[in-house]
Amino acid sequence: MFIVHVQVQLRPRTADAFIEATRKNARASLLEPGVLRFDVVREIAQADRFVLVEVYRDEQAAAAHKETAHYKLWRDEVEPMMAIPRLSKKLAAIEPADESGWRAARA
Repeated sequence: MFIVHVQVQLRPRTADAFIEATRKNARASLLEPGVLRFDVVREIAQADRFVLVEVYRDEQAAAAHKETAHYKLWRDEVEPMMAIPRLSKKLAAIEPADESGWRAARA
């Protein structure tokens, strides 16, 4: 698996719009065959900070995600909301060690 943590710090009074746009992107992302999880979490102490936890089958699935229309729409919509450029970290899974442990429940 290939995991990406995206750290986001927003400008004041943009969180509601960011959450709406990011929920749409996350839900559409889960329909991609190479996306195993797409979690959006918010920092409690500083509510203008978020982390996106994206789990892909492999690096190719992550690259394919960035070519989707929903990702490009999200990127362009939320970029002006950022207080600083978002920070992305690439990670490798240790545990769970296989895909079945990462698969998101799909409604």
